[in-house]
Amino acid sequence: QVQLVESGGGLVQAGGSLRLSCAASGRTFSNYAMGWFRQAPGKEREFVGAINWSGSSTKYADSVKGRFTISRDSAKNTVYLQMNSLKPEDTALYYCASDIYPQRGPMLDAAAYDYWGQGTQVTVSS
Repeated sequence: QVQLVESGGGLVQAGGSLRLSCAASGRTFSNYAMGWFRQAPGKEREFVGAINWSGSSTKYADSVKGRFTISRDSAKNTVYLQMNSLKPEDTALYYCASDIYPQRGPMLDAAAYDYWGQGTQVTVSS
């Protein structure tokens, strides 16, 4: 059974940094692209960023480009989201997700993912 467990969320002041982790199990993790999404209260879930199966390619939402970085450590079955220069509008529940199909590029559409973590809360105070 595939499980994704996020960690690293918390409360941070604007301009600060956090690093989220997503630990995966139950699948040959290194074969699948991984994505990060977020959902703020009263808003739709939105794409944050994604990394392809090999770690050689990433894509980001315009709102986080230049501030957030996705990486992966296949030996640890973990994907990371480094978030710098955080803004109050980054406050949300952050989810990681695993691509449905193996060996694809970074996928922007949530429908491309079949397994999701439970989320980790990020709150940025002004």
